[in-house]
Amino acid sequence: QVQLAESGGDLVQTGGSLRLSCAASGIIIRIFDMAWYRQAPGKQRELVARIGSRGSADYADSVQGRFTISRDNGKNMVYLQMNSLKPEDTAVYYCNIFVRDLDLFRGSWGQGTQVTVSS
Repeated sequence: QVQLAESGGDLVQTGGSLRLSCAASGIIIRIFDMAWYRQAPGKQRELVARIGSRGSADYADSVQGRFTISRDNGKNMVYLQMNSLKPEDTAVYYCNIFVRDLDLFRGSWGQGTQVTVSS
């Protein structure tokens, strides 16, 4: 059974930094593109960053240049370094395999980790 455990969220001020971690079990992440998603109150879950199995990364326009996704296949971990945080980054953050169409995804999600950025 796939389990994803996100951690590292916190309350920070605008301009602050956080590093999120995702521990995966029941899945060998090295064969998958992995991603971070977020869901703000009243909004749909959205893709934040994606990292290919070989390390290539893509980012949502809203976080480009501020966030960095990385992975450690040996530890089955995925990370998200978030710098220059803005209030609009406030959301619950989740990691999972990369899914092109979230509406069609029927896999499991972890509990996520709350990031709150105060203005």
